[in-house]
Amino acid sequence: MNIWKKYKNSSFILKMSAGFVLGILVGVIFGPEAVLLKPLGTLLIKLLNLIATPVVFLTVVLAVNQMNPAQLGRTGGKLILYYGITTAAAVLIGLGLSLLINPGNSLSLPNAEVNKPETPIVSDVILSIVPDNFLTAFTTGNLMAIMFLAIIIGFTISGMRFSTDEKIQKYGSQLQSILDAANVLFFRILQGIMLYAPIGIFAIGATAFGTQGWDTFTSLVKFTGVFYLGIIILWVFVYSGFLKMFKIPVRKFFINTKDAYTTAFFTSSSIATLPVAIESAKKAGISEKMVNFSLPLGAVFNSDGGALRMGASIVFAANVSGAQFSPIDFLTIILVGTLLSIGTAGVPAAGLVTLSAVLTMFDLPLEIVALIAGVDAIIGMAGTASNVIGDVVGAAVVDQSEKKYESEAQVLR
Repeated sequence: MNIWKKYKNSSFILKMSAGFVLGILVGVIFGPEAVLLKPLGTLLIKLLNLIATPVVFLTVVLAVNQMNPAQLGRTGGKLILYYGITTAAAVLIGLGLSLLINPGNSLSLPNAEVNKPETPIVSDVILSIVPDNFLTAFTTGNLMAIMFLAIIIGFTISGMRFSTDEKIQKYGSQLQSILDAANVLFFRILQGIMLYAPIGIFAIGATAFGTQGWDTFTSLVKFTGVFYLGIIILWVFVYSGFLKMFKIPVRKFFINTKDAYTTAFFTSSSIATLPVAIESAKKAGISEKMVNFSLPLGAVFNSDGGALRMGASIVFAANVSGAQFSPIDFLTIILVGTLLSIGTAGVPAAGLVTLSAVLTMFDLPLEIVALIAGVDAIIGMAGTASNVIGDVVGAAVVDQSEKKYESEAQVLR
């Protein structure tokens, strides 16, 4: 019992890393015989696939539902535009670097079958966002349709909660309570899955290294290197570019907000870092009103690190499985990556859930999720730091924009 408590309460990053390292050792020592552990890894894949859709759906519904319609004016529009630009940029950076460096091209998955994704017609992609009926979206696993339903339902419930009709308002609050309870339910299930995750990663690592040897290690090092290079580019060119555009001193800004992104790096949780991020943003001179509105919104809606990882992971998965993508496929990936970034919750390892759903959408083997999970702890640290600093940069530039707007409005008066 004491061993279980110690395991349960130990660092998630430590457990994931230890599972992967032990898997490497077993794979190297036992070679092909390590494939006997494969069912343990397959179980993790099935569990992640099981939980993916409800977690994404509920996260998005509740995120939209939490916004007062009155706040979706000028400030909300600017923030959403900023999130869309930086998230799309992150996906493009991940895709571009991965296509240039090609991580995973020397690696293959044993017995992994993949069907080449059919190149869709643009109009079909747009029409597929709207499902024929509610249940079809979930039974077919159409994430674009699920996102559409989540946004529509979230806005509708939000409108009900802020209605002037007391009866409608009551129903809106009841629906929110039901969704909150369902969200807690599935996240508790996810927490249970994450307790098993190190064992599944151990098995996948052992199987992969037992059959692939050091090609696996070099491919994952290459993949991690691509991701960190992408993070550097995102910070130096995208975030710093936005700050310079709005005449905010870059060096001073990053010094004042260092508590936010260093806490995010070590905790791998945007939500856990939120109180620290709020204090850091105020220290950087951002108005309290903007901080209190934008940072909680960004913690759920903005996930640049997750978007970059998604772009890189899709190319990595395609290289491992031998799939070929057309330009239209990559445009779809950018669109999906941008939209699904709001479904990546601000907790450790939630990106793996979203990634498993995206790989399913593109008919790529889910074994790759477990393979990437071996370095997820390292990737998640930099990814979460980017998510948090991206939120703070967004608050800073929109706050500066609003100050300029109000100043010009006063002059006109």
